[in-house]
Amino acid sequence: MGVSGKYEILKVDPHSNARRGMLTTNHGVVETPVFMPVGTQAAVKALSPEELTGLGANIILSNIYHLNVRPGIDVIEKCGGLHQFMGWHRPILTDSGGYQVFSLAKLRKVKDNGVEFNSHFDGKRIFLGPVEAMDIQYRIGTDIAMVFDECVPYPCDRDYTCQSVEKTILWAALCAEQPRKEGQLLFGIVQGSDYADLRERCVRELTAIGFDGYAIGGVSVGEPEDVLLRGIERSTGFMPDDKPRYLMGVGRMDQILDAVSLGVDMFDCVMPTRLARNGTAFTKYGKYAVKAGEYRYDVRPIEEGCECYACRNFSRAYVRHLLNVNEILGVRLLTVHNVFKYMRFMDEIRTALDDGSFNDLKKEYTIRWHESEIKMTAEGDR
Repeated sequence: MGVSGKYEILKVDPHSNARRGMLTTNHGVVETPVFMPVGTQAAVKALSPEELTGLGANIILSNIYHLNVRPGIDVIEKCGGLHQFMGWHRPILTDSGGYQVFSLAKLRKVKDNGVEFNSHFDGKRIFLGPVEAMDIQYRIGTDIAMVFDECVPYPCDRDYTCQSVEKTILWAALCAEQPRKEGQLLFGIVQGSDYADLRERCVRELTAIGFDGYAIGGVSVGEPEDVLLRGIERSTGFMPDDKPRYLMGVGRMDQILDAVSLGVDMFDCVMPTRLARNGTAFTKYGKYAVKAGEYRYDVRPIEEGCECYACRNFSRAYVRHLLNVNEILGVRLLTVHNVFKYMRFMDEIRTALDDGSFNDLKKEYTIRWHESEIKMTAEGDR
C-alpha cells in the first residue's frame, strides 16, 4: 500500500472535467470516481460486510452523530474501533454531523463553538463542535474524517448564509488543529448555498488552510436541479486539481454523471438501499417499481443480463411477492441488486474514462434515466 492521503490522477476526459484517479488510505486504495454505500449506524442496511465486498464496494460511509447517540463512542472504542466493531476492513469515511444541523433543525441550537442537539432518540442533550467531532473520529479510527460544518437549508437568506460560511471556515480551521491518527485523512466542506461569491470564498479559505480533500456541502437539501448543478460547478471550479472532490448526499445516476463531468470524484447516498426497501429497482434502463401489478407473473430477473445473486436466481414475480408480504428476503434481494448495480455503474464510468467514451455513456444513461422517471410518474398518477 502507498502513502495514505496520496491522490493520483490517472486520466482526464478530453471533453469535460471528468477525472479518473486513485486515493490511498490506511485501509486500502480507492479508485475514483467512486460511490460509497451509506452505513449510517455502522451497517449498510440489509447487507453484511462480506456481501458488500462481494458486490464490489470498496469504501463506505458512516455518521458520527448517530454513532454517538447509539451505541456510544465508548462502546466502539472498547470494541477496537469502527472497523473492528462492524467487521469492515476496507476504508471508511465518516460524516461529522454537519448534515444533522440541517435535518434535525427543530432539535438543535447553533452556537459559536458548535451545535447543541436534543437527541432524536431519547431527548438527551448532545453537544457537537469541531473539537468534539474530531475527537470522536480520532477515537473510532476512521480513514477519512470530515470537518464539522453547518449545512443550511434551501432557500437560505444571504445574511444567514454569510454567518454560516464564517462558522464553517472557523470550525474547519479548528478541526485541522486537532489530533489525528497516523495516516487519517481530513476533508474540508464547502458551504455557501446558492451564492457564487460565498462558495468561492469558502473554497479559497479552506484551500488556504489545507486539507486532504474537499467536499461540496449544502446540496441535496431541497433545491431545484439547476441550483444543485450550480452549487457543484461553483465549488469545483476553485478546488485544487490534485485533491479528491466529494459531493455529499447526491446519488441519482444522471446527477452522478453530471457531477463527474464537472470534476467530482466521490459520492454517497442512501438511494440504492432506501429505494430497495420501498420496492424500487435500479437498472441500466432506469428505475422501476418491482411491486407493480404488471410483474405478478414476470419470470424475468430484476434486470435482464445482470449477474448479481438476486438476478441469477430469482424472478421479478418472486421478489414482488416477497415485498408484498413483507418478507425480509425481498428487501435483501433488491438491496443486493441495487448496490451491485451502483458498483457496476461506477465501474462503467471508470472504464469509459479510461477508453475515452465517457461522453457517450453519459448521454446513454441520461436518456434512459429520464425515460424511466417519466414512466414511473405516469404509473404513480394512475
